Amino acid sequence: MKQPVTPADYIAREDQYGAHNYHPLPVVLEKGEGIFVWDVEGKRYFDFLSAYSAVNQGHCHPRIIKALNEQASKLTLTSRAFYNDVLGEFEEYVTHYFNYDKVLMMNTGAEADETALKLCRKWGYKKKGIPGNKAKIIVCEGNFHGRTITIISMSTDPDSYGDYGPFTPGFATIPYNDIEALERELEDPNVAGFLVEPIQGEAGVYVPDDGFLKKASELCKEKNVLFMADEVQTGIGRTGKMLACDHEGVRPDVLILGKAISGGVYPVSAVLADDDIMLVIKPGEHGSTYGGNPVACKVAMEALQVIKNEKLAENAERLGKIFREEMRKIDSKMIELVRGKGLLNAIVIKPTNGKEAWDVCVAMKENGLIAKPTHQHIIRFAPPLVINEEQIRKAIDIIKKTILDMS
Repeated sequence: MKQPVTPADYIAREDQYGAHNYHPLPVVLEKGEGIFVWDVEGKRYFDFLSAYSAVNQGHCHPRIIKALNEQASKLTLTSRAFYNDVLGEFEEYVTHYFNYDKVLMMNTGAEADETALKLCRKWGYKKKGIPGNKAKIIVCEGNFHGRTITIISMSTDPDSYGDYGPFTPGFATIPYNDIEALERELEDPNVAGFLVEPIQGEAGVYVPDDGFLKKASELCKEKNVLFMADEVQTGIGRTGKMLACDHEGVRPDVLILGKAISGGVYPVSAVLADDDIMLVIKPGEHGSTYGGNPVACKVAMEALQVIKNEKLAENAERLGKIFREEMRKIDSKMIELVRGKGLLNAIVIKPTNGKEAWDVCVAMKENGLIAKPTHQHIIRFAPPLVINEEQIRKAIDIIKKTILDMS
């Protein structure tokens, strides 16, 4: 194919040579800065997806890019076959940052979830005394923890698990936000852990009842079961606290992080736990060639420092309230429900005049704001946390105008 010259040419080339495992919005981006992205024709957009909350610190944050460039020009990868001069620095930094004894670094959120699952099972056998190959992990309906075979084995979404069996056994599924169901499953002495998203992002920003996480954590502790929080999407300031679990004062036994831990600059993920849990994994029993590489470590330290220095969690808390208030004022029968916490929000769309959530997103794109539907009838809104009040009100005006014009 000849060199692309129009957005349609770029889209056609991806369609011809790439796997068809995504359905992107028809916009071709080439530049990002702060809360904005620009397409190949120079049009500017408010980014209200933030790469699924990976770009919390804004696109190409200069401090994070500087850390990337400085380390990339010096040493990029040694593998874990050798020590390097940066990994220990990051490990000390991040364990103090989140108050855990140990961290295990990987690259992607799915890898971090897989690491937590392995860690939980190993702990169940070595520490809790569960009989071999009998460990169970409780998960929730509507969960999204990634795309690996083991992770989709616990999914209740046919788009995730359809035609990929046979599946990995060892999971018990309960309704999300259902303490009684959790209590019943915890009666099984072979339960090693409970894996939960503090807010279910991919399910449509499903926020559990106040007190659910606190009670779930307490029940797990009573039954000697690991409470594992997947904060890949909800963590690093997104919901108005450093972690979504912080809203209820919950400290997970196993904390799973990814996405914004690098500010969207580099694939980094991490699993944090205390010694009694983490040290059940011995040398040679788990790892990753790129996990803990020097570039990842420097990038992640700077990305985490930006969150604190710029008070981005506090900004998300304040502006999130404004966003939800303004969304609820929109007088349109298209909007069935507004929900969220901090700057992780969603509106549930009722099809109107033959228009659905996808059509709303395409129209918003034309008006200068990009977001993406999930589950056909929900639009998730998650701008970079560096957004200010003037900017968020301009974005709100675009969303309002788009929906009212379509109603």
